[in-house]
Amino acid sequence: MALAVCRISRRCRHLKVCNYTSLSNTLKGSTAQIEILLNENGSASIQQFLRHLHINKRPVFPSLSMSGIHYRLYNTEDATKVIHPENNQRSVSLNQQDITIPCTEIYLEDLEDEPPLSPLEEITENEAVQIAADLPIPPASFTLQDYVDQSETLKQLVLLGVDLSKVEKRPNVGNLLLRLDFERDVSKILLFLKDVGLEDNQLGSFLTKNPFILSGDLENLHKRVAYLSSKKFSKHEIARMVAHAPYLLNFSVERLDNRLGFFQKELGLSAEKTRDLVVRLPRMITSSLEPIKENLKVFQIELGFKKNEIQHMATKVPKMITTNKKKLTETFDYVHNKMEIPHHLIVKCPQVFNTKLMRLKERHLFLTFLGRAAYDPTLPNYVSLEKLSSMPDDVFCGEVAKATVLEFDQFLKTL
Repeated sequence: MALAVCRISRRCRHLKVCNYTSLSNTLKGSTAQIEILLNENGSASIQQFLRHLHINKRPVFPSLSMSGIHYRLYNTEDATKVIHPENNQRSVSLNQQDITIPCTEIYLEDLEDEPPLSPLEEITENEAVQIAADLPIPPASFTLQDYVDQSETLKQLVLLGVDLSKVEKRPNVGNLLLRLDFERDVSKILLFLKDVGLEDNQLGSFLTKNPFILSGDLENLHKRVAYLSSKKFSKHEIARMVAHAPYLLNFSVERLDNRLGFFQKELGLSAEKTRDLVVRLPRMITSSLEPIKENLKVFQIELGFKKNEIQHMATKVPKMITTNKKKLTETFDYVHNKMEIPHHLIVKCPQVFNTKLMRLKERHLFLTFLGRAAYDPTLPNYVSLEKLSSMPDDVFCGEVAKATVLEFDQFLKTL
């Protein structure tokens, strides 16, 4: 983008004084002003030269192109010529006596900027490393991973231990989280959960299971905690219930009251026993009530237990009334009809309904093979259902079957 001024300077030194005078008269400028632009080595900046011409409002050569095309100036005996090397245009003769220069003005502000790099232009590896490319935010995606770098809320949730791969599978949760501002919406909910009693290492698991609480109304959340406190649940019990039943605080006060009233009425429990039941298995409140209602009818109508027996088993092992109906009937059929254990003994050990049926079968058959299958308390080698269902294999073999674990494993291979 600059003229080869060094070449011009070299030629100008070979010109006579009249050449300078003629050139300066033609440009209507001062010889002294032009010579100031030439340094001791006879070279000058094209920017300085053009600036001088601009200040004096004088026209310059029309062939001074702004696109960086260079010109060559040489001297002959009677003239100085400017030749365009690229497109071989006709040379312009600058006679010493009469120099004619077209009047075309070009100013510095009219100079064009350097054209941008072409996307196809090759660059070095060092230049490529220095390029910082900001990836655009995708308008739609099947995963929240594409938005973590751009969303401060998602970044903070990941640091808390939230599993986004599970959260994004929930309907509309991804859109919900992307709309939330961490400082404005999320931080106040986290402080509330800390006040309820959740530990730092519990927040990630809690929010993974219930991300909807982040959009909840803080005033309503405080009302639900206050309701539980009014029902004489201690702060430790409330914290345990919230941690094990993440959706508990999503329930309105009216709905929480209806759920507690249901268990108290259906099982005939006192307020204290109802609190104990809910604290031991808080997900009973947030789960569907239909399976629980059906199981209570199965125990009473199909399996033949009395209401007070059902009440005793439910308060001792609350998980029993939430177990799958098919599992309940199959377990009872094997224990009562195959092992011939009566109702009153089953009531003493309701844990049997939470034991794997295959485990009961294997141990019963092994004791029968050894001649130790005695489930009547009046018999000398009596084996209780609790020992049969809850003991680990090594303790069961040593204390109940009076055999080794190897013998038990060899017997199982024969089944």
